Amino acid sequence: MTKHRVLDLFCGCGGLSEGFRLAGYDIVMGIDINAPAIETYNYNFGDGKGVCCDLLNYDESSIVHSKAMEEKVDVIIGGPPCQGFSAANRWNDTSNDVRNKLFFEYVKFVDLLKPKAIVIENVRQILTLNNGYACKTIYEIFESRGYTVNHCVLNAEDYGVPQKRRRNFFVILKNKKFDFDTLKKTRLYTVKDAIGDLYSCKKNDTGEYKGKKANENNLFLKYVRNSDYIYNHYISYPTMATQLKMSYVPQGGNWENIPPELFKTIRNNRHSSAYRRLDENLPSVTIDTGNAHSNYYHPLFNRIPTVREAARLQSFSDAFVFKGSKSEQYRQVGNAVPPLLSKALASAILEAIDDEK
Repeated sequence: MTKHRVLDLFCGCGGLSEGFRLAGYDIVMGIDINAPAIETYNYNFGDGKGVCCDLLNYDESSIVHSKAMEEKVDVIIGGPPCQGFSAANRWNDTSNDVRNKLFFEYVKFVDLLKPKAIVIENVRQILTLNNGYACKTIYEIFESRGYTVNHCVLNAEDYGVPQKRRRNFFVILKNKKFDFDTLKKTRLYTVKDAIGDLYSCKKNDTGEYKGKKANENNLFLKYVRNSDYIYNHYISYPTMATQLKMSYVPQGGNWENIPPELFKTIRNNRHSSAYRRLDENLPSVTIDTGNAHSNYYHPLFNRIPTVREAARLQSFSDAFVFKGSKSEQYRQVGNAVPPLLSKALASAILEAIDDEK
């Protein structure tokens, strides 16, 4: 049976692509402007599948002669910026906002490739931005091209991801309205489910961490432990002053648990995420792109999670290796769509488009 072929625009390191690959699709091509992210993409999906370029410079001739056109892409996915649409800055006036221009580069691929299905991922605030104008505009753009649009805010923790993360997805089909209720939910996984086996990980001579094969009754670990080595797991600790502060913070706690005299300035308006320690018995808070600030800390140790621990909390398997500097790796992980959330969506879309045959 021929696999449905996927093009990923604004692909980043490939979290959305990875979910579609897990669901049985063939990933043909990914495009992003970030070079380290494309290095990661090519390492994991195959050399040449990731293209590093600014879509504003990717003209119609390039699309026509690309692998996406040659292999007849069935599905276009990605996270194009939509925040430029507003009643004051009309969406069809692309000169005012570069985000509008980038969004219409996405639409240009749709016009040329005419896929069966389209997925647009974005922050959930896109639904209320400018009184819903951006959301309404997306419906208008694709419905005018003969597609049927639907959208839903999905929480990653409902689909096997050990993390609370809410993102909006538009699913756009050629001949029918997509039913988000067809997504299959799973049991809830916790921080300990995801990274508990790494608590006692020992460093080997190469600087990476060699792991044991998982034998626990933990379906998440059985999925994630698909590599003999645990890559991207370099452990580092913050300053002694920060470690001292964190020694007072229990699981689920934050800066309010730290004695005031340990802060250089006295203030009571810090965000609740400051010096927050993960609770190993719950899903993680939303994984972000930073690694140098006090946003979330390991449930047991006075440090932030490693890149690999953060990747596990995003539901990347251990075989998915991140490239670039450590800061760039954290950024790639934090910006990604969790693969298991993507897989749940991709599987439901597969059923929808196969039903049309």
